Amino acid sequence: MRVSVIGGSSIDDETAEVARQVGRLLGERGHTLVCGGLGGVMAPACEGAREADRREASERASGRTDRREGRHASREHDAETIGILPTTRRTDANAWVTTPIATGLGNARNPLVVLNGDAVIAIDGAAGTLSELGHALDHGRPVAGLDTHGVDLDGFRAVETPRDAVEFVESRAGDRG
Repeated sequence: MRVSVIGGSSIDDETAEVARQVGRLLGERGHTLVCGGLGGVMAPACEGAREADRREASERASGRTDRREGRHASREHDAETIGILPTTRRTDANAWVTTPIATGLGNARNPLVVLNGDAVIAIDGAAGTLSELGHALDHGRPVAGLDTHGVDLDGFRAVETPRDAVEFVESRAGDRG
């Protein structure tokens, strides 16, 4: 499943850790992370997904099992992080984006970020995040919100923890293809 992670472009250390945990959980569960590809929430979320991938690769090499699921830790491919960039240069992507997509669209790329996910996790954020929330809900994407804009609309749920966010989107999105 692809999960779009959206949120603030200027964040504090606590929010960065929340984003990193969300990314790590998505990576551990084999989901593809889609984001705007720059800094703020996007960089630690991508970093978390890639950390999960490195940890699983280490476990595979040592033959250890995945204690969370009681199964052998393996996936067919590396954790993928897609960055849909507002700029014209793929090199503008943060260091943890595996697939940078340059658009040259500025904030007009926001719908592309949410439409390329089967579900959305919003963390913190300001006006840009609010616009992405609107596009996500308008197009039927379930949204889990962690310390973000509160909206009283079908498809949105405010959650308390990164695990709650991931479990909510998994339960609501399925595999949209």
